[in-house]
Amino acid sequence: MDITTGIGLVAGVAVIATLILMGGDFGMFYDVHAIIIIGGGSLSATLIRFPLSAMLHGLPLGMKFAFTMRNITQRELVDEIAGLAEIMRKEGPIGLEKAETEDPFLAKGIRFVADGYDAGFIRDNLERDRDNFLTHLDEGQKIYRAIGDCAPAFGMIGTLIGMVQMFANMTDPSKLGPFMAVALLATLYGALVANLFCLPIADKLHVKLVDEEINRTLIIDGILMMREAKSPALVREMLLAYLPEKHRHSEDAAEGAPATA
Repeated sequence: MDITTGIGLVAGVAVIATLILMGGDFGMFYDVHAIIIIGGGSLSATLIRFPLSAMLHGLPLGMKFAFTMRNITQRELVDEIAGLAEIMRKEGPIGLEKAETEDPFLAKGIRFVADGYDAGFIRDNLERDRDNFLTHLDEGQKIYRAIGDCAPAFGMIGTLIGMVQMFANMTDPSKLGPFMAVALLATLYGALVANLFCLPIADKLHVKLVDEEINRTLIIDGILMMREAKSPALVREMLLAYLPEKHRHSEDAAEGAPATA
C-alpha cells in the first residue's frame, strides 16, 4: 500500500476537522444543497468531457493505483530479470516454465519466452499491453484532474445561486441563514474536493504513470534480451540504464568500500 496517499488524506481531514471543532460542530458545516451542486455538477461536467467507458476504466484504476505501489523496487526488478536470464542461458526456455514472479506483466513475458514465441510477437504483444494499460491510467488521472477543475467552479455557481436566493428573500429573515449557508458551504466543499482529494490524486497518478511506463519498458527489453539468451551481466547492465544514477551502482559501491577498523 502507498501509505503516503492515506497519510496525506487523513492528515488533511484531521486539520479541517480540528478547525471545525475549535469553533463549533460538524452540523454547522453540513448542507445537502451544497453537496448536490458540487457532487452532481462536477460529475455531470465530467461525463460531458469523457465517454462513459473511459470513466468506468479510469476511476477505479486510478483509485487503485493512488493507494497501492509495486511490491518490488526497480533495482530489485532488474536483479530478478538478470536472474531469469541466467536460468534461460543455463537451462533454456524449459527452465523458465518453473520460474515464478509477483509481477503479472513480467510473468506474461516469461510465459511467451518459455512457449517459444518469436521476438517480434513478444515485442508487439507486450508493447500493446503496456500502451493499453498506460492509456487507462492516463484516463484516470485526467478524470480526477477534470473533477478537481470542476469542483471549485461549481462551488462558485453554488455561491451565486445561494446569494440570488438570499437577495430574493430579503423580506423574510428566516430564509437568509439557509441561503447564506448554501452560498458559503458550496465554495468550501468545492475547494476541499479539488485541493484535498482530486488534484492530489491526479498528480499521484501522473507520477505512477511515469514509473509504470519505465518499469514495463524495462521488462520488455529484459524479456527480449532473455529471449536471445544474452549474458545475465549484459542484461543487468543494459537494464540499469533505466534507473536513476544513484541507484545503479549502490551495491557495487558498498562492496568496494574500504573496511574501517
